[in-house]
Amino acid sequence: MYDSLVTCRLFFFTSPSPTVNLLAIVILSRGKCGLSSCTTCYRLAMAIADLLVVITDFILIHINHYYFPATYLNITPVCSVIYVLSRAARDCSVWFTVTFSFDRFIAICGQKLKTKYCTGKTAALVLSTTYILFCVKNIPFYVTFEPQKIINNVPWFCMIKSSYYTEPAWKGFDWFDAVLTPLLPFVLILLFNALVVRYILVASRVRKGLKDPSKGKNQNDPEMENRRKSMIILFSISGSFILLWLVFVLFFIYYYIAGTNPNYYSGSVHIFLHVGFMLVGLNCCTNTFIYAVTQSKFRNQFKSLLKYPVTLLTLLVNKEN
Repeated sequence: MYDSLVTCRLFFFTSPSPTVNLLAIVILSRGKCGLSSCTTCYRLAMAIADLLVVITDFILIHINHYYFPATYLNITPVCSVIYVLSRAARDCSVWFTVTFSFDRFIAICGQKLKTKYCTGKTAALVLSTTYILFCVKNIPFYVTFEPQKIINNVPWFCMIKSSYYTEPAWKGFDWFDAVLTPLLPFVLILLFNALVVRYILVASRVRKGLKDPSKGKNQNDPEMENRRKSMIILFSISGSFILLWLVFVLFFIYYYIAGTNPNYYSGSVHIFLHVGFMLVGLNCCTNTFIYAVTQSKFRNQFKSLLKYPVTLLTLLVNKEN
């Protein structure tokens, strides 16, 4: 049961996820989806971070571990670096969602700050700062590993040191890591969504009261329509994030309450953990589907991108003829 679950997890996320995220990166980088520069910047960064999670976690760590155990990627210093990159990619994927949620919160609720904060330069600064901070934050994980085997004086495989679960400094760092990802993002995203809903409800009542009764109920309100579109994409992305990370968060709570070394987990706990990992991995490819469902321009760009090879081939054939 455990092995089949791992195999299912590997197959499920390494087949569609890279392709889906690459398509999203290509489409968003063309800048033809009718989005503002800051929104495009955030969504592009989220797609890149999700792709890096798939590459570092599912391909370089799990697939390599189960199917290519004798490669140089399993030398202890190398796999330690890969693990650090995987943790940094996962943190960035989560926190880019938080920064995007905050950007949409400012765009909807903070009309005075919108013109200054919701710009491409600010988005690039926020995203680059977030990336650097989480890369630095995950460097200590490099020294938490020790070799599982030593063959011809070469250390092989990565095994977490037992001191990581007992020494107060490492336990404190583990708490800090758990709070940053994913507990604090959960709280922040729920808070931003609640504030957006509250603001929209209040603003909607006020704008309805200001409408001219002589024009009837079918008056167009461009401002409310723009806010409605922003709410749809915000709630779709943040709601998907919360649902898909929920099992993993519950496992975190169990882990800290039980205080058990993961090496001694029972079969049911391992299954629960890997189901959580599967859902977290699914979060790395859902945003592209959300864009396709909620945005007509993104769908049009997606269709034109799929048609491009056929169009190019037709042009080449006609040119030769």
